[in-house]
Amino acid sequence: MKTFSELNIENDVLKAVENMGFETMTPIQAEAIPTAIAGKDMIGQAQTGTGKTAAFGVPMIQKIDPNNPNIQGIVIAPTRELAIQVGEELNRIGQTKGVKTVPVYGGQDINRQIKALKRRPQIIAATPGRLLDHIRRRTIKLNNIETAVLDEADEMLNMGFIEDIEAILAEIPQEHQTLLFSATMPKRIQLLAEKFMQQPEIVRVKSKELTVDHIDQYYYDVKENQKFDVLCRSLDIESPDLAIVFGRTKKRVDELVEGLMKRGYSAEGIHGDIPQVKREKVIRRFKDQATDILVATDVAARGLDISGVTHVYNFDLPQDPESYVHRIGRTGRAGEKGSAYTFVTPREMDHLKSIEKLTKRQIDKKPIPSYEAVLEGLQEGAVEQLRQTIWANEGDDYREAAKRLLSEEEAVDVVSSAIKLLTKEPSQTPVKLTAVEPLRAKKAKGQHNNRNRGRGGGQGGGYKGGGNRNRNQNQNRDNRRHRNNKQGGQKRNQQNQNRS
Repeated sequence: MKTFSELNIENDVLKAVENMGFETMTPIQAEAIPTAIAGKDMIGQAQTGTGKTAAFGVPMIQKIDPNNPNIQGIVIAPTRELAIQVGEELNRIGQTKGVKTVPVYGGQDINRQIKALKRRPQIIAATPGRLLDHIRRRTIKLNNIETAVLDEADEMLNMGFIEDIEAILAEIPQEHQTLLFSATMPKRIQLLAEKFMQQPEIVRVKSKELTVDHIDQYYYDVKENQKFDVLCRSLDIESPDLAIVFGRTKKRVDELVEGLMKRGYSAEGIHGDIPQVKREKVIRRFKDQATDILVATDVAARGLDISGVTHVYNFDLPQDPESYVHRIGRTGRAGEKGSAYTFVTPREMDHLKSIEKLTKRQIDKKPIPSYEAVLEGLQEGAVEQLRQTIWANEGDDYREAAKRLLSEEEAVDVVSSAIKLLTKEPSQTPVKLTAVEPLRAKKAKGQHNNRNRGRGGGQGGGYKGGGNRNRNQNQNRDNRRHRNNKQGGQKRNQQNQNRS
């Protein structure tokens, strides 16, 4: 494994990277950083969780002149959350050198952003709609851009932002370096690269690395009306430190959160209709582990980089196989182990096979846990709690009370009662979810329409997804309020601002 100190990185940047705890480089960093430092345009095929922010952040910040008050770098990202997280990481990488990054995105007061821009940052991390708005207000000028980064380009295609990207890149008058990162490379992204990039060098992470080998992947073969009970049983047995549960629609997310809370779990949800301020609070509480379970739609969770997520649950299958890779990448960060569980109804087995084909990996079938198995596991947990208390000598102040009790009752009865008190028995509060129609694997003869489906919306990148237009309408309304309707002008700009 290569280390950052082996690269031609200036001391200020290297020191910041070391302060962040980075030592060895991920595959995308080892390939991309030397190429970008050399000043070449580059296409990096990698997804969130592979360390790509540092892969473009290190060479970008190395090139920045901290004494130049102009904006010298831009990073364009598909979602507010990703723009915020990219901004945070770039500020950490640039801290020692004195390079400042400001995130700009829709949903936040634009006047607040204008004030931040007056402090003369060198880098902007932005969503497309809000960046265009600032360009038109002339509160952001791209005359001095040295490096432009397109992060998760395939997601920006799926969300209808490609024309915005083209408009932004066309605003950069001088020659500059362009770095494009994308988990997949659909034709539309290739055309974008041909138009705006100069002989780009292509850096790919191998397929087995894209699927993140240190994530244990399982599926449950389960009927739709049994899925919620199986989810609760799995949560009880696995006892995840932090878990993300993916639902297909905003209604599904709301119902899952309500059901989990009814059964005593600490859960909150995010989707496109939740106000930005509340979404940020929910994410912050989850990061701080004040909430154990985050329930989300694909788009709402896109770009989340939260350490410590031990489990991902695909309560509903993703619309396309690529989204599966994105979803499970929320766990297993920084080389840690993770677990991913996918709920597959009998009519969705073909869709599971298409995921296995993409990831080049068989997903193991997991037997559905019984109520008795869950109770046994919880009892074992209670016994372990008692053992830990005994070994830590934390019961000394209670010995006299214990002796009195044992003089009156049988020892086995006393211990079994203590175990019962410590055991959080599984709640069987009735929870009914609105059924969703199962996904279908796409038919080969319909593939020529994939790109249009992707532009029309769809969860996590519909250009690879199955199903027909009618079946996807609810999901489209949930995951993409922004419509790529080509109407232009202020109306279109306002729509982009609201979406991003």
